[in-house]
Amino acid sequence: MESNFSHCANLVRNADRDRYLATLFAPADKRAALFALYAFEAEIARVRDVARETMPGEIRLQWWREALEGGRDNEVRAHPAAAALRETMEYYAIAPERLVALIDAHRFDLYDEPIATLADLDRYAEQTQSALFVLAADILGGGGESIVDLTRCSGIAYAVRAVLLDLPRHAAHRQIFVPLALLDRHGVNPEDVFAGRDSEGLRAALGELRQHGLNALAAVRASAAAATPQILPAFLSLATLGADLRRMERRDYRPFQPARLSRLKRQWLIWRAAHDPPRIFR
Repeated sequence: MESNFSHCANLVRNADRDRYLATLFAPADKRAALFALYAFEAEIARVRDVARETMPGEIRLQWWREALEGGRDNEVRAHPAAAALRETMEYYAIAPERLVALIDAHRFDLYDEPIATLADLDRYAEQTQSALFVLAADILGGGGESIVDLTRCSGIAYAVRAVLLDLPRHAAHRQIFVPLALLDRHGVNPEDVFAGRDSEGLRAALGELRQHGLNALAAVRASAAAATPQILPAFLSLATLGADLRRMERRDYRPFQPARLSRLKRQWLIWRAAHDPPRIFR
């Protein structure tokens, strides 16, 4: 079974390095569970890339639903991420419905329906990234009503960054996660996004979205007092978020070739925040 959790750690290291690094600062007895949770999220989030077509994607998501609800035992035992997650669910008494809800939210990824408004993007973020922050905090032994605002705003800020960084990938799939209301306000045709055409209008729309992410990060800082030391590792991956968003304000920013922070820089920001927690929320 230990190899299952090692598989999860390797998957997270490749798919979400910030969360991988953050988890290394969690208590040793909690790391395996966090890796299992994040590996599950990575598996679900990449279904569109792996399946490519809607129906195979739906089948993969349905497999995960059945696996989490107690079915497909033989297949689960042969699937390292699913086996590790089932063990984690049992040990921490995580109700299957909470993870199934996350799967259902990611069904949106399989289709080409656009995000209409910022409010719609916020709801998507709450159902995916915010839910993940809540689950991680629960594993670490914290959570509850006191962190509702913290997890909600953390998820929104995290999702906004992902939308901005993943713009080229989404455009290649003919998906629009940048709210249509922002594109319309700045005179941007979605077809131009799909074609990878940069424009002043697109930069203005992305700037408005970026500011929305920075506003969410400011709200996270305002709620940071709710983050007890016990649950801080769940939020440590936020330490790179402000730097990512501010980097996009530079004059050399290219929406379809967004420059990412180096691995060393990301590692440094997370290490520094682990030793000086207020830096997590900057």
